[in-house]
Amino acid sequence: MLTVITGGSKCGKSSIAEDILSRFNGKKIYIATMEPYCKEAHAAIERHREMRLGKGFETVEKYTDIHELDLPDRCGVLLECACNLMANEMFSAGEKEPVRKIIKGIGKLSERASEVIIVTNSVGEDGIEYPKETMDYIKNMGILNCALSERADRVIEAVYGIPVMLKGSLWQ
Repeated sequence: MLTVITGGSKCGKSSIAEDILSRFNGKKIYIATMEPYCKEAHAAIERHREMRLGKGFETVEKYTDIHELDLPDRCGVLLECACNLMANEMFSAGEKEPVRKIIKGIGKLSERASEVIIVTNSVGEDGIEYPKETMDYIKNMGILNCALSERADRVIEAVYGIPVMLKGSLWQ
């Protein structure tokens, strides 16, 4: 089962993702992709750690190269988040084909895990023209989000903490 959860900033995506995976019976893996590069990143990481405290998640920090992860069979996975992963692949690792690489990695996760939940963001909706590197990132995120949503069994948009089903049903 592949689930994509999207939405704007601070709209409840992570809470919805964690609620879904909390119902999974089996080993739960939380793949954290945010590199702790500044004060705000450290605060966000700490906030997410507190959110999942006591929920039975094993946290794996993996900022790039998710295809390298060796997961236990039939586990549940929450990847938080595709946007950080894309930024890391593009800007930290200098990956030339980040969309292809991330899709390959998520495909590998899906082969091993029974449940894969990907948190992503709606980007590029503000209509602002940014510097080329940022526009390349926004373009890649759009391509990635479309590809993931096409493959997904369910797609959820978080709106003020409310899961709005775009594809599939919430409790499949």
